[in-house]
Amino acid sequence: MNIDIRYKPSFATIFLTLEPGESIIAESGAMIAMDAALTMKTEFNGGFLSGLLKKFFGGESLFVNRFTNPTRQSLQVVLSQSTIGDIAEAQVYENNLCFQPGAYIASTPDIKLGVRWAGLSSWFSGEGLFKLQASGQGTVFFGAYGGLTRKQINGDFIVDTGHLVAYESGMKMSVKMAGGLLGSITSGEGFVNKVTGKGTIYLQSRSIDGLVQFLSSKV
Repeated sequence: MNIDIRYKPSFATIFLTLEPGESIIAESGAMIAMDAALTMKTEFNGGFLSGLLKKFFGGESLFVNRFTNPTRQSLQVVLSQSTIGDIAEAQVYENNLCFQPGAYIASTPDIKLGVRWAGLSSWFSGEGLFKLQASGQGTVFFGAYGGLTRKQINGDFIVDTGHLVAYESGMKMSVKMAGGLLGSITSGEGFVNKVTGKGTIYLQSRSIDGLVQFLSSKV
């Protein structure tokens, strides 16, 4: 499989070349274009019950599409996300990855998608009670609103709410005020996430909630 992510960071788009017999699984609606000889099969996102859990708790669609190359030549499929922003690929082996709702785009067939309890701290920070978790071995593609930054953490790190896109499952999250009660109110930061542990996190440079608040103030 050849992977080429173009038009980064604002309009990132995935160009995948599938060799004979290869497949890619993508979120419903992610396909932009594909060679006509590719086969596309729509299926529940991990089964009916699992698909329902991912839809209502993980922020993903009930169905996914499996694109397979049944020919003897290389064929291409083009994928992207609905929001404006960057796309990254990550290799999943020993450390599972957790995603904020809506970040997942596609993955290779050996990746398993499940729903993980994120805790009340995640809910208070606006990230939701559950996270989509990718496990197994393979490649997963995910997107962000704005640019994406990959950062290695060893200890504590503070992230403003709405900017944490993905993190390794061994990391712990808690919620705290940005600077005490008065400081949190006057600074406009309110609550922030404290990420603790050793591993990799992915940050987005913009926040959908921030965009909504900005547009609401103009209407």
